[in-house]
Amino acid sequence: MIGGFQNIPKIPELRKRIIITFLLLAVYRIGVHVPTPGIDTQALVSFFEQAKDTLFGLFDMFSGGALQQLSVFALGIMPYISASIIFQLLTVVIPYLEKLSKEGEAGRKKITQYTRYATVVLSVIQGLGISITLEKMVGPGGESVVFDPGWSFRLMTIITLTAGTAFIMWLGEQITERGIGNGISLIIFAGIVAGIPSAFGNTLRLYRTGEMSPLFILLIFALMIAVVGIIVFAEQGQRRIPVQYAKRVVGRKMYGGQSTHLPLKINMAGVIPPIFASSILMFPLTITNFVPKDTLEAYPWINAILGSLGPATILYNLLYVTFIVFFCYFYTAVIFNPVDVADNMKKYGGYIPGIRPGKKTSDYIDRVLTRITLGGALYVAAVCVLPSILIYKLNIPFYFGGTALLIVVGVAMDTVSQMESHMLSRHYEGFLKKGQLKGRR
Repeated sequence: MIGGFQNIPKIPELRKRIIITFLLLAVYRIGVHVPTPGIDTQALVSFFEQAKDTLFGLFDMFSGGALQQLSVFALGIMPYISASIIFQLLTVVIPYLEKLSKEGEAGRKKITQYTRYATVVLSVIQGLGISITLEKMVGPGGESVVFDPGWSFRLMTIITLTAGTAFIMWLGEQITERGIGNGISLIIFAGIVAGIPSAFGNTLRLYRTGEMSPLFILLIFALMIAVVGIIVFAEQGQRRIPVQYAKRVVGRKMYGGQSTHLPLKINMAGVIPPIFASSILMFPLTITNFVPKDTLEAYPWINAILGSLGPATILYNLLYVTFIVFFCYFYTAVIFNPVDVADNMKKYGGYIPGIRPGKKTSDYIDRVLTRITLGGALYVAAVCVLPSILIYKLNIPFYFGGTALLIVVGVAMDTVSQMESHMLSRHYEGFLKKGQLKGRR
């Protein structure tokens, strides 16, 4: 590992890509602290401290704290992610988009262009919703969050937030093209990692005041290392189905005859299921922030229901796990079609030993995928429930686990993998052991 880092400066192109990546991420982090005009920032921060367990808290995490300050990057990259997910789902039901997705690079570029347009539309809609919501917000002392409400404020907010999202989208594309790693993922990664210093500071403060013992801190640190190790192991885990290609003669050349495998990831759905599940469960709590207190006092059963849906309750976590398992199966079915895989395999003379090509093959792949998806769903659910246990049962002063940790570890693995590829392509030792590198070569 140390040798791999020492080899980075020896490769000019890789060194240049890493510098560009850090500079563009620095631009993003600077923009997070540029406020949108017309907002009482202190009153807004106070509101978010009370609404951290709602959808506002989830969106603020993805925006790297920009929503809490309502900076020019307040919408973050969420409109682009939402647009991407929408087009992935539409690809299954709209024949035109399905045809585009199968046209290779040209088709993907067209879908990417549509995704950008949809991102702008979603940003305008969300910007309007946020501006109207801000006008209704009041701080803990009853002060209004907006200095001068009205359509002038709304239009200014819509233009500012939409431009901010478009700029972040451009930054992400520049990082992908000129830097190292996936730009959009790295922007989310940077926003989440930005909260680590404050978490470390809170832990140090509790240690100095005697509220946390050194042994307890060591145990938590060991648990964190173990959880990260499990995530790395699970994210790299695959079920490899052996595939054999028959020999065929085309003209004077012979093709096929080689053995390969079909890799099926344990967690094929990624972080989409916990995001969907969190959004559904946080929606009722989010709505209550805009319900008058008199109404809540007049109907105590509303408070009773909302109290049972808090992150610290057993019901919330049971529903959370159930939704995650459901969306893992649902999203996996959307992005992976065993029938198409079996048809493509048959078209090129491939088959699974012992399984007849065609429907038998697709049924076999579907059966294997169903089994491993259950394990992947339970693993994702366990990681996502971990923060509730640490915060509400063990009184840990920071958020560890959940969607944030899955994103951070996944993006870090992907970025290191790309750096590894740059090193190996120029015959430098990477981050893995020499024996593993020889095996790869």
